[in-house]
Amino acid sequence: MSEPKAPTPAPGDTYKGWLFKWTNYIKGYQRRWFVLSNGLLSYYRTQAEMGHTCRGTINLATANIAVEDSCNFVISNGGTQTYHLKASSEVERQRWITALELAKAKAFRMQAESDDSGDDSTPPAAGQGAGSRNSEVQSTLRTLGSKVEDLSTCNDLIAKHGSALQRSLSELEGVRLGGETSEKIRQVTERATLFRITSNAMINACRDFLALAQTHSKRWQKALQAEREQRVRLEETLEQLAKQHNHLERAFRGATVLPASQSNPAIDSKGPVSGKGDASDEDEENEFFDACEDVQEFITVPADPKYHRRSGSNVSGISSELGMDDGTTSLDEQSLASNPESPQSQELVPVRKRRTRIPDKPNYSLNLWSIMKNCIGKELSKIPMPVNFNEPLSMLQRLSEDLEYYELLDRAAKCQSSLEQMCYVAAFTVSSYSTTVHRTGKPFNPLLGETFELDRVQESGYRSLCEQVSHHPPAAAHHAISERGWTLRQEIALASKFRGKYLSIMPLGSIHCIFEKSTNHYTWKKVTTTVHNIIVGKLWIDQSGEIDVVNHKTGDRCHLKFAPYSYFSRDVARKVTGVVTDKDGKAHYVLSGTWDEKMEYSRVMQSSRGGENGADGRQKTVYQTLKAKELWRKTPLPEGAENMYYFSTLALTLNELEEGVAPTDSRRRPDQRLMEQGRWEEANAEKQRLEEKQRTVRREREREANRAASPSEEGKESADRAEEVEIASEPSETTYKTDTDETSSDLSLSTETLHGSHPPAYSMEGPYGAPVKSGHQDNYKSMWFEQLVDPVTGEPTHIYKGGYWEAKEQGNWDSCPDIF
Repeated sequence: MSEPKAPTPAPGDTYKGWLFKWTNYIKGYQRRWFVLSNGLLSYYRTQAEMGHTCRGTINLATANIAVEDSCNFVISNGGTQTYHLKASSEVERQRWITALELAKAKAFRMQAESDDSGDDSTPPAAGQGAGSRNSEVQSTLRTLGSKVEDLSTCNDLIAKHGSALQRSLSELEGVRLGGETSEKIRQVTERATLFRITSNAMINACRDFLALAQTHSKRWQKALQAEREQRVRLEETLEQLAKQHNHLERAFRGATVLPASQSNPAIDSKGPVSGKGDASDEDEENEFFDACEDVQEFITVPADPKYHRRSGSNVSGISSELGMDDGTTSLDEQSLASNPESPQSQELVPVRKRRTRIPDKPNYSLNLWSIMKNCIGKELSKIPMPVNFNEPLSMLQRLSEDLEYYELLDRAAKCQSSLEQMCYVAAFTVSSYSTTVHRTGKPFNPLLGETFELDRVQESGYRSLCEQVSHHPPAAAHHAISERGWTLRQEIALASKFRGKYLSIMPLGSIHCIFEKSTNHYTWKKVTTTVHNIIVGKLWIDQSGEIDVVNHKTGDRCHLKFAPYSYFSRDVARKVTGVVTDKDGKAHYVLSGTWDEKMEYSRVMQSSRGGENGADGRQKTVYQTLKAKELWRKTPLPEGAENMYYFSTLALTLNELEEGVAPTDSRRRPDQRLMEQGRWEEANAEKQRLEEKQRTVRREREREANRAASPSEEGKESADRAEEVEIASEPSETTYKTDTDETSSDLSLSTETLHGSHPPAYSMEGPYGAPVKSGHQDNYKSMWFEQLVDPVTGEPTHIYKGGYWEAKEQGNWDSCPDIF
């Protein structure tokens, strides 16, 4: 396509034309439309963009122009902006160089003239208020007035002395020569001297006035010119804004198709900065993605203002749209009604004061060689991993941290609409990951039969119980019930894959949430947790994948998408998006936020196809929404959290000693308690003792199971052989994984096998390997849970069978095993 030949630039002319601009090392040089005007060089992707979108501007007054070769040249203003440009030919390049040099000289001359060499003061900047400029004008006028008064005085004196001199000369002409001559001559001489002095003063005053007038006249002319130019720039800006507004209005009222750069202006651009080009250009032009990145599936745009006129609150309009009864409360009203700090929810029972600190983490250096040296000569099954990789909490306590933001379920229980309730449940699923951002310490793996109770009935209205119900594969069951109308239960097992640089942990099992009043039953699964820099580097955690929260009663569904971290992505890190739909697939709410900070919701007023194509070639859905409102925000960590394993306020209280808990409670675990107190050497010894004790108990239990299955001598020999094979092939009880090796969940991270441990240990049985079906016959049954087939999901799961809180009330723990 041929372009019109650009005219030869002349001083002061606006120069326009096509140039190739360097963008990045993937796209290289890209064709852009450049405009040179008023000492500013601006560029656009196309000529049509000149009316509404400028991609970048550089001021030539302070810029440096350098020629690289026959067609290439560089414009830089000292580091913040650098344009690497290429013309189509050497002649075209020379035209641009000439135009740029002329524009630069003019801009530099205008800037230099603004600083007058004869006056130390500088004219006020255009951005300053009119007060300082008015004050300067008043001062100048007073000075000029004083000089005019001096000139007037000198004029009077000159007139007076001039008249006297004239009379003296007339008298001198009429005088006869004689004695009076000398006297008259003396008088004339005096008056002539006075006239000369007065004239000199008049001349000096005129000179001062002229110099002052010339100086300020020049400054006033430049100030006036600056004001005119500023007015012109403001008019041009206003015109561009009007065009842009008109363009957006037409696009919105028409096909509602918006470019990706306008789909979500609140999202921070985080594109990489290449070695060439400026950051402003990269924000618009870097559009490359890596293999892990998922493209946004939908676009949200503000809804038409007519939707906001229904009531004073956007959310109250939601209730009327859903066709609710008059008694329906909005989301904000429910938040106030369910606030546990409101006066109605406070009881007169004294609330226990919980601790707010634990001992600081000791600064013990970890010497891997000393660990390996201590393993020399020992049986592989007798080598534990040190507690240096752990945090002083068990996996059961980490599982209980899912209830950190229980208020979301309290509010959900008060919702009349299942769709609003779904928003709170979805926010609750995201909030459970907020504690994992900095928690790179690995929790202790629970011993088989270990329990943990979290009784917060007085403070928060709920109580929960966790129990380690299986060891091969490791699995924990959790049951929580609230006086405010909800029940939460889950059973979590783990599978993992070690990829060399990172470890992927995939939780298995469903989470159930049942609301008593509405009988709505929600289920969902957890996403994949990825631990990066397993071998070398600083550990960091990412959550990625998709969650489908399903209401099995109404058919409502919320599809949440956790975007994986990507260096090349322009989206905010740890981003989560979601759409709440009814059983017919109609969207009602759009959720957005991050899993480590906050979640917001927006009411969908209208949806349509017509957005730009996604990664699979299909068109994205465009949702017109009301203004976003906050559903959940993470509570800041307590002061000094970096010295306390980055524990949250709830986590600090989980291992606090309490009276009346079961003897199998994690708070009573001695190695965990010693680690919290900073006595790590004693904790390592105690950990090894507990592991050995559990191995012994398990082997004895398997012997009894084998004897019950085959009591004959042949059966006994077979059982003995099975035991020998087991002892010889227990990888999870070796250097890398002991039998009580820490079970992890998606909320935890194993550093136990990091930095020097053997990577293949991750593929073995245990917390980080895929669950291996045990060949042992084990007749263990959990104390407080029983395994049933879930009627909703059809999965075998452990469900709380009752009895724990009754046993606690009676103080009868005779049935509990001695595991510590």
